[in-house]
Amino acid sequence: MSKDSYLVGLIGSGIGPSLSPALHEREAGRQGLRCLYRLLDLDTIGVPPERVGELLRAARLLGFDGLNITHPCKRLVVEHLDALDPRAEALGAVNTVVFDGGRAVGHNTDVTGFATAFARGLPDAPLERVVQLGAGGAGAAVAHATLTLGAERVTVVDALPERAADLAAALNRGFGAGRAAAATPDRLPELLAAADGNGGLVHATPTGMAAHPGLPLPAGLLHPRLWVAEVVYRPLETELLRTARTAGCATLDGGGMAAFQAADAFRLFTGREPDSTRMLADLTELTGGAVGAPQ
Repeated sequence: MSKDSYLVGLIGSGIGPSLSPALHEREAGRQGLRCLYRLLDLDTIGVPPERVGELLRAARLLGFDGLNITHPCKRLVVEHLDALDPRAEALGAVNTVVFDGGRAVGHNTDVTGFATAFARGLPDAPLERVVQLGAGGAGAAVAHATLTLGAERVTVVDALPERAADLAAALNRGFGAGRAAAATPDRLPELLAAADGNGGLVHATPTGMAAHPGLPLPAGLLHPRLWVAEVVYRPLETELLRTARTAGCATLDGGGMAAFQAADAFRLFTGREPDSTRMLADLTELTGGAVGAPQ
C-alpha cells in the first residue's frame, strides 16, 4: 500500500524565502496526501556547508523521505550518498535526495526543470552561441540542459577557472568535442558582443538571490540582440532581469525552472504524478508575477 504522508525538506544557505514548502505541500494536499516540508537553513542552524553529510544522516534517522539540496551543497552532498542516478552522476551535482530502502539516492531535477522552462518561455531563442555565468551545481545542470535543447556551443564563465574548465571538459565528454568551452570573467565583453543575435546569456550564480543581492556583471555588457535567462527566482525579478529588460533584451525569469524541478522532485519523493502546470500556477500566485513568460 502506498504511503499517504511524507516528510521532506531543503538544505541550503539563505533559503528562508524558498517557496518549495508551499509548492510541495499544496500539490500533496490536492492529491489527498499529507506533506510536511521543512527548511534546514545552514545560516540559521550555524552549520557550514562542508557538514552537509551530518545533516543528511540526521534527516535519515529522523524519518525524512527525501531532501532537496541547493546552494552551496549540490556538489558537496555527492560524496555522502549511496547511489546516483545517471544524470546526477554525469553532472557531479545533486538537488534531490531520496531515502529508499536504507539508501540515500541522488538525483538532479534542475536539468529537466530548466529545459522545460526555457522551451516554454523562450521557444525561438537562437542557440548558436550561449554564454553561461556560473559553473557550480546549478551551472552544471543548466549547461547540460542548454546543450540538450540544441545549443551549438556553451562557454562557461566562472570566477574559479578550474571549476569552469572541469565543467566544460565534462560537457565535451558528454556532448562531443567543441560543444563547450571555459572562460574567465574578463572575457565577458568579447563573448557577449559575439552573441549578437545568435545567442544569449544564462545566469547560474547565487547573485541576485534575496540573501545575495546585486548584479553579476557590468550592466553595459548587455545589448538588445541578446536574450537573458535567470535561474534565481526569489526575488522573481532580479536586478539582472530588470537591467536586461532596460537594455532591450528578451528575458526569462527563474520561476519556471523552480516550478518544474519541484514537480519532478515531487514525483521522486511520492511516486505520484504531479500536475506541473498547476504547480507553475501556484508559483505565479505565490510570487505575484507572470512566472516563466518571456519579457
